[in-house]
Amino acid sequence: MSSYPSDRVRPLLDVAELLAREAGALVREGRRRHVGVAATKSSAQDVVTAMDLASEALLRRRLAELRPDDAILGEEEAFRPGTSGITWVVDPIDGTVNYLYGLPSYAVSVAAVVGPDPVAAPEPATWTALAGCVFSPEDGRSYTAARGLGARLDGRELRVSAARPLIDSLVGTGFGYVATRRRAQGRIVAELLPQVRDIRRAGCASLDLCAVAAGGLDLYYERGLQPWDLAAGALVAQEAGAQVTGLRGQAAQEAMTVAGPPGSVERLRDLLESLGADSDA
Repeated sequence: MSSYPSDRVRPLLDVAELLAREAGALVREGRRRHVGVAATKSSAQDVVTAMDLASEALLRRRLAELRPDDAILGEEEAFRPGTSGITWVVDPIDGTVNYLYGLPSYAVSVAAVVGPDPVAAPEPATWTALAGCVFSPEDGRSYTAARGLGARLDGRELRVSAARPLIDSLVGTGFGYVATRRRAQGRIVAELLPQVRDIRRAGCASLDLCAVAAGGLDLYYERGLQPWDLAAGALVAQEAGAQVTGLRGQAAQEAMTVAGPPGSVERLRDLLESLGADSDA
């Protein structure tokens, strides 16, 4: 974007990584104590822990200090408008169920985006992501990206894997927490599994998108991603050379997100369209 040259994007990246690391330290320390369910969302299995709430409170407090004119869109609290045109999209713990069970695949995701309406909550289908960080607290990995400046893992440049046939592709995905959607997603997996190398379900969308960027997955798809699931991870994947899209000519959004190298992602997208993967029927 011409209105956001590199000297304006880099400071956003610095803030994204700083705050993702700070929140990551908080939630990792919180695992040393008992982690319990504080609330539920879409179903009784879709949980929120006290550390989700504490992590988002930290992120909002620090953004108010460092970027007081910017808006904030987070998973656990309401959209806070700003005046700068920039919105921070934050996921205080992506992979909360993993976190609850003591599994290592969870992350803090922080991204700066601009949308077409500077005073409204931005949406993945129409926003432009400027900078983002996905931080993995358990192993300290830091995935970063800034628009036009590439993607990195702990400072090492990332490039997506070369395109390959579906039958040779390792595919990541995830599932919702409402029974009707899970039933439909199970049908899609059953159809897809014989046509790919294998399928992985890690339980953390932002890390799945980063795995595509780093070559740990060839392809990834998921229905039901929210803005905070997508913002930083999608930018990391895109800046590493991946295509991140939806189905039927749409952008990546809640209906469906598909990510992978050009030449491969189209094959998966076409197959998902033929299977009606963007429907819960």
